[in-house]
Amino acid sequence: MVSQIQPNSEVHGRERIVFEIIKKNPNLHHNALLKKIVPKFMAKTTFEKTRNSLLDKEIIFVKKQGNMKFYLPENNYDEKIQHRIEQKTNNSFHDLKLQIKRLNTDYPHKDIDEKINLANSILQNLIFTDNGFTFLDSIKNPKKTLYRDEHLMIQQLIYQVFEIIKKDHDFEIIFPSIANNMMSLTP
Repeated sequence: MVSQIQPNSEVHGRERIVFEIIKKNPNLHHNALLKKIVPKFMAKTTFEKTRNSLLDKEIIFVKKQGNMKFYLPENNYDEKIQHRIEQKTNNSFHDLKLQIKRLNTDYPHKDIDEKINLANSILQNLIFTDNGFTFLDSIKNPKKTLYRDEHLMIQQLIYQVFEIIKKDHDFEIIFPSIANNMMSLTP
């Protein structure tokens, strides 16, 4: 089965090219870097989008000298990305807890398609969030589960969502779609 979330190899290839050239040539200002990359590797607008993506991801940063811009690799990128993953995972976790709290009252008033989409979305996001905590456990300390409480809470939240679905008068229509979607998220 093919994963639904696959990296775009074309984008990653461009990012790698720009990053490698920046890393090998830290003394190239913006225009010199542009001449080195365009048109040999990509178009100018593609370069600008790629550069902006690397800046947004904090893989590179801009150093200004006079009126010239120099791009340099970010220091401690691995720590920064770990922090961003942790922040995003924690935000998702807390948002999902609030959504599920509201789900108990909102769910019965939705039509069947909305119920299916909402339940699938929440369950999928719970699984992705749990994966985020698993990833953080792995990179921080592979011999210890640091996010034990969060994993347990996600397990309980999944249970709550299924309890809300089971109590719904449209359960027999909704459940097969939700179960089928959950099967696509498991190996």
